[in-house]
Amino acid sequence: MDRATADDLARRASYGRKEPVEARRGMVVTSHPLAVRAGVDVLRDGGTAADAALAAAATQLVVEPHMTALTGGLEMLYWDARSGSASYLNGNVAAPLAPLPGFTGADLTTGRGVPVPGWWPAFRAAHERFGVLPKARLLRDGIELARDGFAVNPYLFGEMYAHRAELGCHEQAREAFLPGGSLVGPGETLRQERVACTLERLRDEDSGYYLGEFARAFSAECQRGGGVITPDDFAAYEAQWHTPLRGAYRDVEIVASAPPDDGGCQLIEALNMLDLVDLPGPAQSSVETLDLLTAVHNEVYYAPPRTAATDVETLLSKDYAARRMARLGAAPSPAAVPSPGTIHVTVVDEQRNIASVTHSHMASPWVNGLFAEGFQLSGGGSFFQRGMPWPGERATVYLAPNLVLRDGVPVLASGSPSVSLVACVLQNLVNIVDFGLSIEESVAAPRFGVRPHEPAAGWLPGVTLEHGFEPAVEREFRRRCAERGLWLRDLGPWHSLTGNFEGVTLEGGTLRSCADPRRNGAAEGY
Repeated sequence: MDRATADDLARRASYGRKEPVEARRGMVVTSHPLAVRAGVDVLRDGGTAADAALAAAATQLVVEPHMTALTGGLEMLYWDARSGSASYLNGNVAAPLAPLPGFTGADLTTGRGVPVPGWWPAFRAAHERFGVLPKARLLRDGIELARDGFAVNPYLFGEMYAHRAELGCHEQAREAFLPGGSLVGPGETLRQERVACTLERLRDEDSGYYLGEFARAFSAECQRGGGVITPDDFAAYEAQWHTPLRGAYRDVEIVASAPPDDGGCQLIEALNMLDLVDLPGPAQSSVETLDLLTAVHNEVYYAPPRTAATDVETLLSKDYAARRMARLGAAPSPAAVPSPGTIHVTVVDEQRNIASVTHSHMASPWVNGLFAEGFQLSGGGSFFQRGMPWPGERATVYLAPNLVLRDGVPVLASGSPSVSLVACVLQNLVNIVDFGLSIEESVAAPRFGVRPHEPAAGWLPGVTLEHGFEPAVEREFRRRCAERGLWLRDLGPWHSLTGNFEGVTLEGGTLRSCADPRRNGAAEGY
C-alpha cells in the first residue's frame, strides 16, 4: 500500500453515516478503512476470504491497538463454499496452567488479569486450513503501517488520551504513543517500530520466535505485574476447531459460534423465543417489538455462561424457548459481564467463501500498563469473572460471528464487537429478516444496548438506549421500565457501546454492505 493511499484511507476513518457498497466479486467490512483495503487487496491477489480476514486483522493490530492485540484472542466462523460446510475456530484467551486463587476485579489492572493468548495460534490454524497466500503477504500491510506510520483518527486519540497514564508508565508505550513526552495527536503519524519488528519475526521465524523469545518476554512482563504465566502456557496452548451451532428462525437457518464462546448460543436462544411470536414492526416504531427484544435479550444475556459441558441441545430447543417466554418480565439475576474492546471483520470472496472473524484484547485498552515486544498485555482475564476456567481452559466469551442461510445458501454474514454485541446482532437480524430493512437502513437504526460496567455496583440487568426511536415509542418504553424498576440510561445518538454491525448480504450474485456509523469503519468491494 503506497503512502498516498494510506494517508487518504486514514483520513476516511471517521464517525457518522456511511454509504452502502455493492460488488459482484468480493467484499470486506470492518472498523478501519486501512484494514478494509488490506483485505480487499488480498482478495484481488487471489486470496481466500480467510486470507483477506487475516490480513485485515493483522493490520488492525497496528491501526486499532486500543481494540485488539497479539496478546488477545481470535475466532473465525468460516463457510467453505465448495463443500457447503461451516467451521468454527476458537483462538480465545485461556486461563494459565497455574491457579489464580482469590481472583477478583482488582486483579484486572495487574499481571494476574493477563490470560494466555490465542491470537497467533489461531491465525496460523486458520491460514493452514483455509489460506492460499503466504503469511508474508498477509502481514505485509501491518508491518509497513507499523514502521512507516499512519494518521491517528479521533477514536484512537480519544482512547490514548483517556489512558495516557497507562501508556506513559511503560518505556515501550512511551516510545510509540508519547514520543518526546506528548501524545501523538489527531492527524499526526503514529509509528510502532517494535510492533513492526515483532510481526517480521513472526513472519520469518513463526513458532520458533512465538514459543521462544516472545513467550519468555511476555511471561517475564506478566510476572513483573504479579501474574503467573510462563512459557509452558504458550507451549500447551492449541487453537481448537469446533462444529458451529445451528438454529432455525422464520424461514432461515442461523449458524453461529460454538461453546465455550457462548454468544452464538445466546443469539439462537433469543431467536427461538422470538420465533414464537409475530413482531408488529421495527423496534424504532413499535414499543411492543422494542420491549420484547430487550426482555428476550436480557433473559439470555444475563444467564450463566454456556460452557462446552452445558446441555446445549436443551438450551436451543423450541420447548425450552416456550418455557422461557412464559417467565419474561422477571428481572434476571445480576451477573459479572466484562466490558471488552473488540473488532469484527466480515469477508466474502469471489467463490463465496465467507470469513466472519472477531478478535480482541478482551479488555479495556492498555488496562494494566504492561507491554512486551511492542504489544500491550491483554487484560482479558476480565472474562474469568464470568466463571473461572480450569487451569489451561478457555474463557467463556460472548462472541457471535454468524451466518444466515436460506435453503442452505448464505444470504447474510455478520458479527459485532462491543459489550452489547449480542444485542447488536439480534436487532440487526430482526431488522433484515423480519422487516426487510436494507443493511444501510439497519445499521443506521437506533438500538438498545446493555448496561455499562460500573466497578462499584458490578453488573446489573438494565438497558441503554440510543436516540432515534419514535418519541411515543421511547416515552412508553421508559414508562414500562420505570414501572418494572429496570435501570435505563440515555446514550444519545449512535453510541459505540451498542456494537458495530459488520454485515454483508448475498442476494442474486450481488454483495452489499454498509459500515456502521458508530465507529470509524468502511466497506469496500471489487
